[in-house]
Amino acid sequence: MFFDGWFPLLKTLISGVVAYVLLILLLRICGKRTLSKWNAFDYVVTIALGSTLATILLSKEITIVQGVTGLVVLVLLQFVVTWLSVRSQGFSGLVKAKPTLLFWHGEFQSDALRRTRVTDQEVRAALRNQGFAYLSQAKAVVLETDGSFSVIGETDESGRSTLTDVQGFEE
Repeated sequence: MFFDGWFPLLKTLISGVVAYVLLILLLRICGKRTLSKWNAFDYVVTIALGSTLATILLSKEITIVQGVTGLVVLVLLQFVVTWLSVRSQGFSGLVKAKPTLLFWHGEFQSDALRRTRVTDQEVRAALRNQGFAYLSQAKAVVLETDGSFSVIGETDESGRSTLTDVQGFEE
C-alpha cells in the first residue's frame, strides 16, 4: 500500500522524535563508556537499540511508552554490565575477552592466530599500518578486545610492561 492516511505518518514522526531524543539523553546520562569501541557485548546492545528504535518508528502495535521502556531497559542493562565489569574482574571476564598476543619478537604465535581466526597477513597489515617496514622492528602485536590491533615497537624494556593482561604473554 502506498499511503494509509496521515495518522500513521504523524505517529511515526512523533514516535521517532521522542524515542530519538530520549535515546540521546540516556546515552549522555550513562556516559562515554556506552559509546566506546565495541566488544561483543557492546555490539549486541547497539544492534538491540537500533532494532528497538526501528520497531518504535514502524510498528503499529508498539506504543511510544512501550518502545521508550525498551530503550531504557537496554541502556540501563548496558550501564549495569559496564559498572559491574569495572568493579569485578570475574564479571568482566564473563563479558569481555582478554587481549591476545599474536606476534612476539619476530615470531607469529600460530596457536593464537588459529584460535582468534586471524591470518599472518592481517598482522603484517597492522604492522604496515603503524609504519613498520620490517617484522624485526616490532616487539609485539596484540588483538585487543574490540577487534583492533595494537602494535608495540622494540624498546629498551625498562619499566612495567603494558602486556601484563594479554593472553599468551609471560614476562
